[in-house]
Amino acid sequence: MSDTPTESAKPAFRGDMTVELVKHSAADSDVLWAARVSTAGEQSLEELTKDPERSKGLINFLMRDRHGSPFEHNSMTFFISAPIFVFREFMRHRVGWSYNEESGRYRELQPVFYVPGEDRKLVQQGRPGKYEFVSGTPEQHELTGRVMEESYRQAYEAYQEMLAAGVAREVARAVLPVGLYSSMYATCNARSLMHFLGLRTQHEQATVPSFPQREIEMVGELMEAEWAKLMPLTYAAFNANGRVAP
Repeated sequence: MSDTPTESAKPAFRGDMTVELVKHSAADSDVLWAARVSTAGEQSLEELTKDPERSKGLINFLMRDRHGSPFEHNSMTFFISAPIFVFREFMRHRVGWSYNEESGRYRELQPVFYVPGEDRKLVQQGRPGKYEFVSGTPEQHELTGRVMEESYRQAYEAYQEMLAAGVAREVARAVLPVGLYSSMYATCNARSLMHFLGLRTQHEQATVPSFPQREIEMVGELMEAEWAKLMPLTYAAFNANGRVAP
């Protein structure tokens, strides 16, 4: 990576999130052999070659009665691209998670910034603890996009000016906003992901209400879609039992 600023870099604006499942060791059978070792000992290894569909009742029982540790014997690693403010919320989830994020000390940060899409509700109504978001007017959407883009351009010009003058990247980055896109690897297991989804997504089957910021919910929805394909029986039991992590 060059130490000199990229003169051709121009600010880009986006309103989506990116989630890529880069590797995994996760299957419904992982839950079964972990659970059955308590009664079957070494014979629980036979679950590795059995069809987990035959034991979906056990998975549902474990979920329903909140026997959580069997859901930890798996792993998923995601590559995520999202605004910095989303990652700062992500870091609230520490148990069962590992993170490595790109560094503004060691690389020049690229000018990609978050601007809410037209479907992003902009206006908060009500008091804390009992509020809702509504769409907002076309004028508010125009204002939000215009002001954000102007602010981002000014901030990145200041960043580039300092880099061109020889100021260290770790100092120059201080002028950049939390709407800047960053990227990271996030590794979790099914139990820690379920806890994340219970707090960071809204769902009609959830028995405990959650009020996530929309941007981290967008990331959660993409991660959930990948996990659902890997562990369909576990995912179905999670939904059937109110989307509460065991």
